[in-house]
Amino acid sequence: MQTPWSDLAVADAHTHFFSRRFFDALGSETGQDAAAVAATLGWELPPEDPTGLAARWVAELDAQGVARAALISSIPGDEASVLAAAAAFPDRFYAYAMVNPLREGAKVERGLNAICLFPAMHLYSVQDARVEPLLEQAAAQHCAVFVHCGVLTVGVRKKLGLPCRFDMRFSNPLDLHAVAQRHAGVRFIVPHFGAGYFREALMLADLCPNVYLDTSSSNSWMRYEGLNLTTVFRRALEVAGPRRLLFGSDSSFFPRGWIDAVFQEETRALLELGVTVDDARLILGGNLARVLERA
Repeated sequence: MQTPWSDLAVADAHTHFFSRRFFDALGSETGQDAAAVAATLGWELPPEDPTGLAARWVAELDAQGVARAALISSIPGDEASVLAAAAAFPDRFYAYAMVNPLREGAKVERGLNAICLFPAMHLYSVQDARVEPLLEQAAAQHCAVFVHCGVLTVGVRKKLGLPCRFDMRFSNPLDLHAVAQRHAGVRFIVPHFGAGYFREALMLADLCPNVYLDTSSSNSWMRYEGLNLTTVFRRALEVAGPRRLLFGSDSSFFPRGWIDAVFQEETRALLELGVTVDDARLILGGNLARVLERA
């Protein structure tokens, strides 16, 4: 990783942790074992012990010059994998876990830095009463809440021939407005600048100071609005300010590893806008540490 801000510590707010349990879950849907799933995808099969995958990520982040990363367990019920990774390398990882509030026994596990809600994937509104207990637990545990909005595609499912039964009715960031106001002490993270609901994500951030935008992915949604990344960053900075943007890459699997191209594209946009060193320090890592602090 090369950056004109080479002295700045970079923390990635959006990295998927595809554990062995994740591969096993896909295998249960396809009728294959985990090794066959990995072979079909062309991905490395992680070890059964999640700390082995965590060590693989540490080596990758070291090679790329990345200080820390938020690891997202990407199936409900896999909290243990990211918690084990964060416990093994507490100075390198934050633990995020996908939680489905419609599942019996859904809760915020102790030690998580954030829970991840995917309303369109699991077919519920973020205003559903069944979400409320999770938000109350998150508030009590000083845990952030990541809410995926906008376009949702899962390439791994398509490659394996699995259905993607998502419902965009539950994807609008404005659904979070009343929720974020009611839970003013909870820090909400909307990834991918709203993933196609950019205007709505900006409106939400403007009205709710406890909402943060993560910049991750290729941001291919920009084609819906005829935008480029520099314009997206300019408008986000104008509305949310530099203290509420969280750099993310949306990295996920090996052997691809950490996606430096996303970092390069985003830092070029920030440089083009003349972002100061102090503001770059916030966006590239400082904000994430503050959002996830326990106090």
